[in-house]
Amino acid sequence: MKSQFWIDRWVAGNIGWHRPGVNEYLMQYWPQVGVDSAANVFVPLCGKSLDLTWLAEQGHPVIGNEVSEKAVEDFFADADLESTREKSDRFERFAHGDLSILCGDFFALIEEDLQGATAWYDRAAQVALPPEMREAYYEKLAELLPVGAIGLSLSFEYPQEQKTGPPFSVEEDEIQRLCHGRFSVELLERQDRLALEPRLVEQGLTRADEAIYRLVRI
Repeated sequence: MKSQFWIDRWVAGNIGWHRPGVNEYLMQYWPQVGVDSAANVFVPLCGKSLDLTWLAEQGHPVIGNEVSEKAVEDFFADADLESTREKSDRFERFAHGDLSILCGDFFALIEEDLQGATAWYDRAAQVALPPEMREAYYEKLAELLPVGAIGLSLSFEYPQEQKTGPPFSVEEDEIQRLCHGRFSVELLERQDRLALEPRLVEQGLTRADEAIYRLVRI
């Protein structure tokens, strides 16, 4: 799955994964996972999520990453925030105060780009990636983050044969395998979404769970 796939979807407005509010599990679990109140927080494949501003409101410097320039421009416009723009050979950095988004390829990031981030939040990154890309995703996360970094990671679980991703189904056993030797894994909650989202039943799903994990870089 190439970057252009996502760029084209943003241009076309085909962004069904975007949510108009702050994620409920972020608000519920972020205070519990043990992230220092002043920690820099990295948000991969962030889109124009309002979760970025919520994290910034908690006092965190926030560094997002997103491949679509339109998504980044929309984020700052929707939030009514003026942004500076600074272009390098790998990224264009949009920034407003301590909130910045690096527009470019996630796999081109280096540790210095994250400005010392010791925490991260993944709502829609791993589920956006097909199976053949997830090993590289976790390998890159481990490369970017220091030992002890804490993450809140959300995953979607459903019978993959019943629906074409993205979002893809990423089950707990796969997360355990991908994290082995890289991150410790603690399942915080598994929530049945079928009763809460009738559209999932209409799509033909017989099971749909959202799983919330606390990960720690080891």
